[in-house]
Amino acid sequence: MAFPTPAEPRRVLHPEIEAYASGWMPTEGVHEIYYEESGNPHGLPVLVLHGGPGGAVNPGMRRFFDPAVYRIIMFDQRGCGQSRPHASLEDNTTWTLIDDIERLRALCGVDKWVVFGGSWGSTLSMAYAITHPERVIALLLRGIFLLTKKELHWFYQDGASMIFPDAWERFIAPIPKAERGDLMAAYYKRLIGDDVAERERCAVAWSSWEGETVSVEGPNARPDKFAEPDFAVAFARIENWFFTNAGFFEEDGWLLKNVDRMRHIPCWIAQGRFDVVTPISGAWALHRAWPEAHLDIVGDAGHASSEPGIVDSLVRAADWAASLQE
Repeated sequence: MAFPTPAEPRRVLHPEIEAYASGWMPTEGVHEIYYEESGNPHGLPVLVLHGGPGGAVNPGMRRFFDPAVYRIIMFDQRGCGQSRPHASLEDNTTWTLIDDIERLRALCGVDKWVVFGGSWGSTLSMAYAITHPERVIALLLRGIFLLTKKELHWFYQDGASMIFPDAWERFIAPIPKAERGDLMAAYYKRLIGDDVAERERCAVAWSSWEGETVSVEGPNARPDKFAEPDFAVAFARIENWFFTNAGFFEEDGWLLKNVDRMRHIPCWIAQGRFDVVTPISGAWALHRAWPEAHLDIVGDAGHASSEPGIVDSLVRAADWAASLQE
């Protein structure tokens, strides 16, 4: 399978477009899932999976795809964005999200689609591809996150703290020194607790830690949304819930152990060399287990999808996936 080589100048995002359809999809439980469609209604379907878990889709995510070629389908996962109820942890697992993806696929009348996801979106994309490989045309992944104990320890206990000590001090500030031996557990207690003010304060601290480390430019490049309480509460509660429960996977390293179930699917991986949130070791381990997948290491990028080198890689990836259908 041929993969295009980088060219100068770097590719940039496609022009802004509006959604032509949107709505809320009911589930079998309390959740209603916000979804939207844009681009070409008769084009190649692509499912866009946002990060977090607990993040949300935004209009910029449409811009990685040529709107004349792609039918772009996006949704806010349970409890976040415009999905309802807000910040809910009830029936909120990797497997209920995969149920939602299948429910949305049927609602949209799609047989197979390209699946695009970054960070936690890459985790969910791979879990979906392992579970429903017959529904995936190609995988476009960024910032590989295998959701292993090692990765979680690196980012929430010891590792990334040595690269961003200034942001780390702000992250640990809400937690008493006696509880800092297990920061995920300390935050869990507060994020699900009844003290609304403490929950909000801890949510903003948790969210801001990620926001301050996503870019090679550091804390000064933090996207504003990470410090906004409404976003932060859903983001922190849901993210901590999933991570405390090890992604609801059967065992540590489940994705790598099941990689053979998706190895036949064409795959493009965009990975920043200096990604601190999801270090390149995860993408490298995945590539070693899945050598057919194309690993595009972006030498001047961190984790953020907005960094020029990552944008270039993902726009080229979308064009490559479309060419598979020609």
